Amino acid sequence: MTAVVPGLIEQFEQGLGAPICLTWELTYACNLACVHCLSSSGKRDPRELSTRACKDIIDELERMQVFYVNIGGGEPTVRPDFWELVDYATAHHVGVKFSTNGVRITPEVARRLAASDYVDVQISLDGATAEVNDAVRGYGSYAMAIRACENLADAGFTNVKISVVATRHNVDQLDEFAVLAGRYGATLRITRLRPSGRGADVWDDLHPTAEQQVALYRWLVANGEQVLTGDSFFHLSGLGEPGALAGLNMCGAGRVVCLIDPVGDVYACPFAIHDRFHAGNVLSDGGFDHVWKNSPLFRELRGPQSAGACGSCGHYDGCRGGCMAAKFFTGLPIDGPDPECVQGHGAPTPAAERHKPRPAGDHSHGCRKSGPVPLTLTKRPPQRLCTESPV
Repeated sequence: MTAVVPGLIEQFEQGLGAPICLTWELTYACNLACVHCLSSSGKRDPRELSTRACKDIIDELERMQVFYVNIGGGEPTVRPDFWELVDYATAHHVGVKFSTNGVRITPEVARRLAASDYVDVQISLDGATAEVNDAVRGYGSYAMAIRACENLADAGFTNVKISVVATRHNVDQLDEFAVLAGRYGATLRITRLRPSGRGADVWDDLHPTAEQQVALYRWLVANGEQVLTGDSFFHLSGLGEPGALAGLNMCGAGRVVCLIDPVGDVYACPFAIHDRFHAGNVLSDGGFDHVWKNSPLFRELRGPQSAGACGSCGHYDGCRGGCMAAKFFTGLPIDGPDPECVQGHGAPTPAAERHKPRPAGDHSHGCRKSGPVPLTLTKRPPQRLCTESPV
């Protein structure tokens, strides 16, 4: 993504008639239990939207002229109607970008995807080696993701994305990730770790150190033409000139970004699943179009925002105070500095003394994992293979 024309920032801050980055989690069901999962996925919610309700949303997106939707989960491919919904979306001029751990990307599925012009595939991988990846995503997940990449490459699928959440354990593997992507003709996508979902439990152990943030910034500046980042790293803008990093240097929550969850609840941001950022429900509040255009929360977010404690900082125009969700879930004021503020202003109060809101909706299998994330494999295989509806 290239840098955004400055004049567009003000327009984006006031909100658009439709989101330009809509994330739709189709299911909470997942065969993995990644320690940083933003939605605490695992078990399927019995209230999950029906096929008909999903198609109704797609019809709305077509009328709103939403160009594409980012489909995630959970693991979206375990929904029995996943391919039916993908076909319905593309037939109604709504492109699909979906994220997967690779569990269902068989050679047959890869050939089907290669034949479509309107579907983009993103394989999640959080370590360039099995040791680093599997400590976060679960034993065997590295091999599963690589097998999916191989199947897509063999089928002739062009430009698959390999999506990496930057952690303190994989920041020094960025060059290795780039080589891995090149091996499969893939594009590397690097995103920021947020303290959302289960990620709130492991944030202190997993988010990059201040020194690693600097190294990450330098790497992104040097490799930005070949790497996708979205708007993940605008909090690093204080390390250089505004616009040095690609992407939107502002929080787009409720303005150009939002989330639809598996039961139809709409949140301002995929990383802000909490009652504070709940905008409505597509079933009970007049449909997605009505929620997007009329939600009191979204109207609030599209109004003038205070720079708060960051107003006097010379880097504010570059980072705009950082990530709303990262501040909220680490117990910092929304109008204050980002917890990873590169000027060091994000942690005036020790983390242990802050009130940290708990993310909503824990769908994990069993107890949530908390505490340090070891870089050793458990060697314990999954208790069962993934099904359409893990419960």
